[in-house]
Amino acid sequence: MSMISYIGMKVTFLVLLLAPPTASFAPAFTRTRRTTELNIIGGAIRKMRAEQEKKKMPMASPEDAAQEAPGLRVGPQAWKWPPVWPYDDELFRRPDEEEAVPSALEVATQSVKEDDQEERIEKSKEDSILFWKSEPETIITDDCAANLAKHLDYYLSPSDAVAEFCPGAKSYFTTSVSSHIGLGLSPLASSNPSLTSFLEVNLNDAPDESPVPSVPADLYGTFDKVICLNGVDFLQRPREVMKTAHGLLKDGGTCIFAFSDRGAYKDAFGAQQTKMWRTMTDDQHMWVLGSFFHFSAGSGWSGLKGFDISPPKPANFIQEKLANVGGMYVVQATKSAPAPVTEADPEVGLESLLWTTPVLESRDKMLLVPRLARLWSGLPDAGRRAAIEGCAAHLPKVYELLAKMDSFAFPFNLQATLAADLVSEPGFDSGDEGQMDALAQGLGLNTPGPEWTAVGTGTSSLKPEDKVSLLAYIVPRSGNGRLGDFATGLQPTANALEGKGMSRADAELVASELLAKEVLDGGMTRSDFAAWITAMPLSEAQAFCSARMEMRAVAERDLATYIREKEEEEKRRQEEEEAMKAQVEKAREERTTYFDEETGQMRFA
Repeated sequence: MSMISYIGMKVTFLVLLLAPPTASFAPAFTRTRRTTELNIIGGAIRKMRAEQEKKKMPMASPEDAAQEAPGLRVGPQAWKWPPVWPYDDELFRRPDEEEAVPSALEVATQSVKEDDQEERIEKSKEDSILFWKSEPETIITDDCAANLAKHLDYYLSPSDAVAEFCPGAKSYFTTSVSSHIGLGLSPLASSNPSLTSFLEVNLNDAPDESPVPSVPADLYGTFDKVICLNGVDFLQRPREVMKTAHGLLKDGGTCIFAFSDRGAYKDAFGAQQTKMWRTMTDDQHMWVLGSFFHFSAGSGWSGLKGFDISPPKPANFIQEKLANVGGMYVVQATKSAPAPVTEADPEVGLESLLWTTPVLESRDKMLLVPRLARLWSGLPDAGRRAAIEGCAAHLPKVYELLAKMDSFAFPFNLQATLAADLVSEPGFDSGDEGQMDALAQGLGLNTPGPEWTAVGTGTSSLKPEDKVSLLAYIVPRSGNGRLGDFATGLQPTANALEGKGMSRADAELVASELLAKEVLDGGMTRSDFAAWITAMPLSEAQAFCSARMEMRAVAERDLATYIREKEEEEKRRQEEEEAMKAQVEKAREERTTYFDEETGQMRFA
């Protein structure tokens, strides 16, 4: 069942229901027409409410619900995400920031100078900070506050160290915890009786896809719970804030974000809410908040759940609109423990290394991890394995370049192959400006110098996969002083091999491989290499070519098999999980016994 909310017609129906008869209604027919109207509208309202109730049916199994606090709406298996971050920056702007951004007309007429635009935006940020320092307080209804307190108390324990984002004058929970630190801007936090300390932190000030820098590093990994109560609608860097929450938590710690319905305090705080929060529905807000978890650390979060803990609404439609009951929702997840990279299943460990790696989209990680795992498994060399395990330090800069490539000319799977091959090279260093410039020249993003021009000309017949493999081999060795000999030797070597009877494509493949190994990496002189190629019989060159092609074919088959087996394993796991759930549910319905995996005992349903 989709979480995407329908566009409700409540307001339309309410207006129709309460609207007086128009002047054109004849007095003699007014009663009849009004009765007809009410019958029609009443039926429509009942139908609408039935549809609404269907949409509110939980997307969670009874087993999931039985292990959680009341109100579970969305279970861990129900969430679905796009492969890349789906939000434009404009969705995270406040109203005054939207006004600060030049209109299309201003851009077209150039009536706003760049300095003026920056001044507008900077003033908007300063005004926002002043607002939060003016002691504003979000007010929620008593029933919502009581339900929020019950939810928090369900998950908190006295031994917990708690960090709270955007704290105000109250934190609602009643559990006495070991420590409770607030991180935000509001001076109201000073009157919060639950807080044991407070740090002034602007959570909206963070570099792209990186944790909030003003949060002290020594706090990382020290909290059992991170909570944020009615603060997410003001976050302009939600992915960065979620990365911060992930870093602050201990392994197994829980992050709990709660938010009120869209209109709860829009009159007082509408000027600080992001466009996303002002324009989307509460159902959409729950999905969006879940996506902030996903796109901040991926599988680094587990057990993602959504709760509707809103108080019961009156059964009568009009009473519901007038009662102002309010809505309260929670999205939470647990920080996964990173796995070691092991022979048995290197993919799990390698995936955990990339949980919070910036720049990489979910799609990129999904393509990268199997390739890295296959390379790690096939490399007994400890140095290259260590290089792969340190890949998170280098992949962001690689993907900053790859993001500039045309994905049609250089598809994402080849980008992942290049990235995996690069980071498996012990000599590759993304902090080396020379290597990164060489990579940019090889990709055609920087104007190629004579050496890279020669490389391009001398490998024009290679398949894309072979060009990618060669580029990954050259870049870490591009600063050793032998790139010139390698590049200028490509065409003469290929010509000599072609003259022996090889096809041009095969000749270029063998030439590039032998030059890379013997000249670029091995240090053989050009004259010695030329003499060796001249004396090489055709059969030897063909044997080398065949071996090289077989290596590529085996690698492609192994990767395809690896991916297929992982997919089959995941499908099998899901089927077994569904079968167990069905068995448990059937046992409960029939009042029979079932096996409880947690206790290792048989239980009566």
